[in-house]
Amino acid sequence: MSYDFDLFVIGAGSGGIASARRAAEYGAKVGIVESGRLGGTCVNRGCVPKKLMVYASHFPALFEEARGYGWSPVESTLDWPHMIAAVNAEVTRLNGIYQRMLDGSKVEVFRGHGRLIDPHTIAIGEQTVTADKVLIAVGGKPVKPDFPGAEHTISSDDIFHLPEQPKHLVVLGGGYIGVEFACILKGMGSQVTQILRYTHILRGFDEDIRTEIQDAMERHGIRVVPNMRHIAIAKTDAGLEIAVKTADGEEDLILADAVSLAAIGRKPLLDDLGLDNTKVEIANGAIAVDHHSQTAEANIYAIGDCTDRINLTPVAINEGRAFSDTHFGNKPRQMNYENIATAVFSNPEAATVGLTEEEARAQYGDDAIKIYRSKFRPMYYVLPGKEEKTLMKLVVHQETDRVLGAHMVGDHAAEIIQGVAIAVKMGATKAQFDATVGIHPSSAEEFVTMR
Repeated sequence: MSYDFDLFVIGAGSGGIASARRAAEYGAKVGIVESGRLGGTCVNRGCVPKKLMVYASHFPALFEEARGYGWSPVESTLDWPHMIAAVNAEVTRLNGIYQRMLDGSKVEVFRGHGRLIDPHTIAIGEQTVTADKVLIAVGGKPVKPDFPGAEHTISSDDIFHLPEQPKHLVVLGGGYIGVEFACILKGMGSQVTQILRYTHILRGFDEDIRTEIQDAMERHGIRVVPNMRHIAIAKTDAGLEIAVKTADGEEDLILADAVSLAAIGRKPLLDDLGLDNTKVEIANGAIAVDHHSQTAEANIYAIGDCTDRINLTPVAINEGRAFSDTHFGNKPRQMNYENIATAVFSNPEAATVGLTEEEARAQYGDDAIKIYRSKFRPMYYVLPGKEEKTLMKLVVHQETDRVLGAHMVGDHAAEIIQGVAIAVKMGATKAQFDATVGIHPSSAEEFVTMR
C-alpha cells in the first residue's frame, strides 16, 4: 500500500524533531505535526528558559562575593519584565532555528493537533495524511491535583510569563523542578516557602544530595515546611492564603502572592490522540512500549515523556534517533538506560550518575559497597568569607572495585559530572580514578583524590 509518508511524527519536541530529521537524512519521506511551538517542553517552558533564569538568579551573590576580592559594593535591582522578555526572545529565536532545521532536512511541518483515525491515518483539523510508521512524541504536562483552591495556583509553565516578580512564592512539592524554581526566585530576591509531602526534597536522589541541598536552601533563607497532609488555598484582598496541616498536627497559615505547582509533577499528554482507534495500550497513564519503543500496534512507536520511562530531553532525543537509525538507517540499536547522568540546577547545584548509595546497597548488599565522601569549602569562597560547601561522593563495589555511582553538590556540578559520567559508563574502577592525575587547584580533582 502507498502512503503519504514513510514516517509521521506526532509532536515536534526535542525527541520528535531529532527522530524526524534523522529519518529524513536516511532518505525517508517524513512529516511532523505540532499544535504548539516547535521544540516542546525543553525549549519553550523547561530546560532552556529555566537555565537562563538560573543564570539571572546568580548575580546578587556574585556582586556580594566580589567585595571579598576587592571590588567596590554594587547596588543593583532586577528588572523582571526585561529579564522575562529577554528569556522569551531567546526561546523565539530557537523556535526559528528548529523551523529552519526541519526545512533543511525536508521534513514537512504541519501546524495543528494530530489525532489518529486508524493506525496509518492522522487527522490534522480537516486534513488527513497517511504514514507507514507513526511515532508519538507528544511529551507531558504539569499535574494539577484536586484540592480546595487549586484553581488559584500556577504551573511551572506559567512562571516564564508572569508580568511581575512574586514578592512571596510558595512552591508545592519537592521535585527537582520545584526545587530549581524555589532557588531561582530566592536568588532574585523573592521570599520563598517550599511545602513538601515528605521530610526531604528530591525523592529518588541519593540521600546525601537530598539533605545537603535542603540544608543549604534553608541557610539561604528558603522556608521548608515538611510532611504536609492537608492544604487549602483561598484568595483574599491581601493575596493568597495557604492553610497547611502537617503530619504532626501542626497548622500554618501562609500569605503569598503566587503559588506554584511546579514540583507536584508532570504526566504524559495523551489528550485526544485517538489512541482508542488503535491497539496502542496505556499503562499507568503512559503509552506502553517495549525496548524498541514499539507499542502494541505494530507500526506505531512512542518516545519521550509520553512513555514515562526516564523523562529527560537527552533521553528522548536518543530514543528518537535510535528508532530512526533502526528503521531507516539500517543501523539497529536500542536505547541504553544505564548510568544516565542528570543534574538539578538548584542553589547549590547538584549532579549525579549511576546508582545511589541506597540503590547499590539494595542491589549488592551492605558489605559489598564502600562509600568515599568528601565535603569541603571551595577556594572561591575563602576570600568572600562564605561557608558554602561542596559535597562529592563515590559509590564503589568492593569486589570489582567498579565505581557504581558518582554524586556531587556544589558549583559547576553538572559540568563536572558530565565528564565523570563517561568513566562510570565505561565501567571505570576506583583504582583508575586514583591513577588519574588531578587538575590543581580545582574542585573536580577531589573525584580522583578521595581516600
